[in-house]
Amino acid sequence: MKSKFSISRRAMLAGTAALALMMPAGVALAGTVKVAAIYTLPVEQQWISRIHLALNGAKDRGEIDYVFSENVANTDYERVMREYAEQGVQLVVGEVFGLERAARKVAADYPETGFLMGSSFGPVAPNFSVFDNWIHEPSYLSGMVAGASTESNVIGMVGGYAIPEVNRLMNAFMEGARATNPDVKFLVNFIDSWYDPPKAKESAFAMMDAGADIMFAERFGVADAAVERGVKAVGNVIDTSGDYPNTILTSALWHMEPTIDRAVAAVAGGTFEAADYGQYSFMGYGGGSLVVDKTLVSAEVLSRVQETETSIMEGMFRVNVNDERPVSDK
Repeated sequence: MKSKFSISRRAMLAGTAALALMMPAGVALAGTVKVAAIYTLPVEQQWISRIHLALNGAKDRGEIDYVFSENVANTDYERVMREYAEQGVQLVVGEVFGLERAARKVAADYPETGFLMGSSFGPVAPNFSVFDNWIHEPSYLSGMVAGASTESNVIGMVGGYAIPEVNRLMNAFMEGARATNPDVKFLVNFIDSWYDPPKAKESAFAMMDAGADIMFAERFGVADAAVERGVKAVGNVIDTSGDYPNTILTSALWHMEPTIDRAVAAVAGGTFEAADYGQYSFMGYGGGSLVVDKTLVSAEVLSRVQETETSIMEGMFRVNVNDERPVSDK
C-alpha cells in the first residue's frame, strides 16, 4: 500500500495547480471543474479503481482538474472532506459507507460544494448525491456461465463484508447459476475486510478442499488461490483475465464513467443537486457489462447468456435485487 500523504502532496503528485476559490451554486463554470476524490483504500483496489479510472478519463479530456487522497481512515475522512471544501473543490467524490452521518454533516456545512458519494442510503438536498455499483445484471449473467461450467456442482464465494452492495451482486450471481444448473450448491464466506488477499486466499482454499471447482472472486486473493489449485474463477467489478490467464471464465464489470460524466456536466452547467445516480450503473446506461473468455466457455452457453443479456437491455428481463446476506447451502 502507498503511504499516506498530505493533501498538498497529493495535489502535487496528481500534477495539478493550487485549487481556485469556489464558485457560487447555480453559476456555470468558464473552465474545468475542480474535483477531489477521497478513498479509504488504495486506488488499485477494484471498486475504487473504477472511480479513479473514470475521473482520470475526464481529466485526460480536459474536463476536470483532479486530485485525490487514498488510504484515508474513517476517523480522518471528515477532516479531509472539510479541507477539500475549504480549498474550493467544486465536486467531492468518495465512499462513505462507514461514516454516513459525519459525511452528511460536512455536506450540510458546505451547501455550494457538490458531493457525490458511494452510499447505502439516499441523497439529501441541496448537494449530497449518492451512487453505488448496481452491477447485479452482469453478475446474474456471470452466474449463468459459472452454473453451466461447474463439474462438481459446487461453487465457492468469498466476499468482503455482508453489506447490501456486496450481497445483491452475490445473490444475483447465485440466481444466474441456478438458472443454468438447478443442482448447483454454494459455499459462502465473508472475510470482514475490503483488502486482505491472504485471508481471502485461505478462505478459497478451504472451499476448494470442500469440493468447489469454480470460485466467485469478490475479493483479491481468490483468483490467486484458483490458479494454484487449477480451478476456474469468476471476476467482479474489474477484468483480471490478463493477470490470471486460463482461469477467469467471466467477469461482471462496473463502469463509473456514466455516473461521473453526468455529475461533472451538472456541476459545469450550474445544475448539480442532490440525486441518486445509482441507475447509471445499470447495463442500459453503460454502467455495467459482461466479459467472457470464449476459449473457456462453450458456444451453447454463450448463446444462452447473450439471449438473456439482450432481454435485459430490451427491458424484457429484470434481475432481482436481493440485499439479504447470502448463505451457504446446507
